[in-house]
Order: sequence, then structure tokens, then C-alpha cells
Amino acid sequence: MPRPIKNEFSNYFQNYINLTKGNNYHELLIEHNDRISNYWESIAEKKLSYSYDLGKWTVKQLFQHVIDTERILSYRALSIARQEAKSLIEFDQDDYATNGDASLRDWKEMVEEWKNIRRSTNYLFKSFTEKEMKTVGRVGNNNMSVNALGFIIFGHSIHHIKVLKEKYLIDDFIK
Repeated sequence: MPRPIKNEFSNYFQNYINLTKGNNYHELLIEHNDRISNYWESIAEKKLSYSYDLGKWTVKQLFQHVIDTERILSYRALSIARQEAKSLIEFDQDDYATNGDASLRDWKEMVEEWKNIRRSTNYLFKSFTEKEMKTVGRVGNNNMSVNALGFIIFGHSIHHIKVLKEKYLIDDFIK
């Protein structure tokens, strides 16, 4: 499948797709998968409760958000591939972050959970036929293709790593 085109996703996700390199899910996997996973593993534990401003997420909350979002986007991909007739619901990321209480979680377990979710997502996308990858469903009031979701999943993680580097200055706290 080629890179997604405009009618496969809402404008909200354009930035995420733009952050990716590759023309299909397999190329995204080669280009981004290990680098993203290695980045999360490299963050020093002393930085995990840091927030760059009042009311902003901590590093742990941000990572929990990335984990939660990958699960949700993978579910959407599966639902659309299986031709779910109903529009899928959107979610409020701030409510999820508040109610997830990442501060109680063990960082190493979160990283392992992340790696397992990544593997699961990769197996899911590997299982999709070309026809399923082209399938378009509804999320809220917007069209979304399975193909676009693959790009969005990677782009979302890349986006948050950029936020960490730019706003949290996390590179100063790499192990």
C-alpha cells in the first residue's frame, strides 16, 4: 500500500503521517520500530516524574498516553478491517492520562508493555490483506483507512519523542 492520501484520514492526523518515512507499513517498521523502542528504553528513571510546565504531563504520563493510543489505534484498524458498520468513538486523551495514574507504574514494566504492544500491532498489520489495508471506516465524523492508521501509529510515537526532545529536554537525561 502506498502512503495514505487525503480522503483516508482527517486533517488532524496529517502531521503524524508527515513525520514518517516509508511508503508502506513494512518500510515504516524497518525505518522506525527499533529506534522508537530503543528511545523509550534509554530514558533515565530520574526524569520520569518531570513535567516541563504546570498542568503538563509528566514523562510517565506522556508514555502511558503513547501506550494507550497505540492500543486504541490498533483496535480501530482491526475494527475497520473487519468492516465495522458503526462509527468508532473518539477519546479524550487528557481524561485517559488523568485516570491512568502512570505515577504508580513501574517504568521497566511500561517499557516491556510497550514492546509487546508494538509486536502485537506489527503482527496485526502483517495479517491484513491488501483489501483490508484499503478499507475505510468511520471514526467520529471522519473517514479513516486501515492503511492511514498504520502511518498514524508510527507518527504519533515519533511526535511524542519530538515533544520530549524539544520541551522536556529529555536528551539530557538519557542513560
